[in-house]
Amino acid sequence: MVMDKALLDQVMQLDPADRIALAQRLLESVVDEADDSFELTDEQKAEIERRMGEHERDPSIAIPLNEFMARLRSRFG
Repeated sequence: MVMDKALLDQVMQLDPADRIALAQRLLESVVDEADDSFELTDEQKAEIERRMGEHERDPSIAIPLNEFMARLRSRFG
């Protein structure tokens, strides 16, 4: 894959809200083009159900997005 460095540099100069909006639009474009035959595995479905159940039992365990992002940056920074 070849990505235009000048284009990437331009994108990185956008403010965070605009970068998020761009990322969402890009993801939506991929989903729109994706093959409809995509399906989660039984294991993936079970993990989603487990996590949703955990959240429903105790919503206070959720963390704000900015805290989650800070943790990711500190780990993979």
